Amino acid sequence: MKIAVLCGGVSPEREVSLSSGDAVTKGLREAGHDAEFCDISSIRGFIRDWENGKIKAEGVFIALHGGWGEDGRIQAVLEAFEIPYTGSGPEACMFSMDKTAAKLAFKNAGIPTPEGFIASRENAGLKKAEEFLAKYGKIIVKPNGGGSTVGVTQLTDLDSYQSALELSWQSEPNALVEQFIEGDEITVPVWESERGTEALPAIHIKPKSGFYDYKNKYTHGCTEYICPGDFSPEITEKLAELGTACHNALGCRIYSRADFRLSPEGELYALEVNTAPGMTGTSLVPKAAKCSGMDFPLFLDKVVKNSFSLKR
Repeated sequence: MKIAVLCGGVSPEREVSLSSGDAVTKGLREAGHDAEFCDISSIRGFIRDWENGKIKAEGVFIALHGGWGEDGRIQAVLEAFEIPYTGSGPEACMFSMDKTAAKLAFKNAGIPTPEGFIASRENAGLKKAEEFLAKYGKIIVKPNGGGSTVGVTQLTDLDSYQSALELSWQSEPNALVEQFIEGDEITVPVWESERGTEALPAIHIKPKSGFYDYKNKYTHGCTEYICPGDFSPEITEKLAELGTACHNALGCRIYSRADFRLSPEGELYALEVNTAPGMTGTSLVPKAAKCSGMDFPLFLDKVVKNSFSLKR
């Protein structure tokens, strides 16, 4: 098929998106498709190019991260113009992008998630942050609608609270201040195969120093990834169960990636769901797919075919 790979965008995750777009374009070509790399800077511009025939394809692969690439806006426009696209629909993207909304959906589905609150310039939540620190010992401050670990800070006191908020607000107006869960970082890719919705192997994420920040996430050699995760059979089974539960709770389709923390007491907490997860050389979904027997081109081929066959 002729496929337009949408990437770039205007969010703080632009560079990661370009890397994903490059990898996806190459992978789709290896799978036998005619893939076109499309660095787009506006939805309107893309639709104009599509309508006037500058971009000709049977559908699009969404490799846009952050901003309107993951908040449901481009998905809604693509549906309005009846353009097939990969992944979840606009509603699922919107709820997944808004971490506070996602946490509410998790709670309603009985999925454990850390306690948190929104901090804005109008209400920075200083007193609430002080209460959280007294109760939990450590908090994490991050953009409520961002990804790729951009603008994330861990705090054990209030000295740097304002600067952490300022960093988060560079990405968007609302920061999520959350209980920090000590323990292991884990991610669970989920996809919809011929057998139904199922979890791919969980990945144990082990940074060699510090926490899983932007540097450790995107610098080769800074983090060890164990796939399948080296957990007990009980935890492995629970991760698969919760990963698919998160996918379903938000109404995701085709594929997603759910992030978790595992406490020293063995309790699992859902952090967020990514509806357009990274597809770079260090990305996690390709690692899990390979671990389950699918190389990157085959996985992309299945995602495209399953997505384009949907009636939206």
